[in-house]
Amino acid sequence: MLTRESLEKIDREIAKYPAGRKQSAVMAALAIAQKEKTYLSNETMEFVAGLLGMPPIAVREIATFYAMYRTESSGRHCLMLCTNLPCRLSGALKAADFLKERLGIGFGETTPDGRITLKEGECLGACGDAPVALLDEDRMCARLSPETIDKLLREIE
Repeated sequence: MLTRESLEKIDREIAKYPAGRKQSAVMAALAIAQKEKTYLSNETMEFVAGLLGMPPIAVREIATFYAMYRTESSGRHCLMLCTNLPCRLSGALKAADFLKERLGIGFGETTPDGRITLKEGECLGACGDAPVALLDEDRMCARLSPETIDKLLREIE
């Protein structure tokens, strides 16, 4: 279900915890699986549950609770723009309008070529660098402006 490389990464995460506590690696395992598959299907979550010896519903509860996990099909890249108050006050709505125009999609949509899914997010914990977005759950993009957004979009083409 997952590549050997992803399984090895999950094994390294499991090794960080005491024997018998491999379930503690669930968040890292979900992130690794999502990186490979682009989103967490029911089958992928069940596979992770099996690896960690957890009930599938427990894995699903975690995957659906945290905004960093995607449980629906999405683009190759996911761009989550923070629209919480500090980012709003620093121009997040202008950045949102610019992104929507550039990509031709709204929040919760994917570009026709399947390249980018645009999501609206709550606080990403980088208020001092507002407005911010999170690319693929692991790259913070700060102080967004039309120029920095265009540069980011060129990088992920």
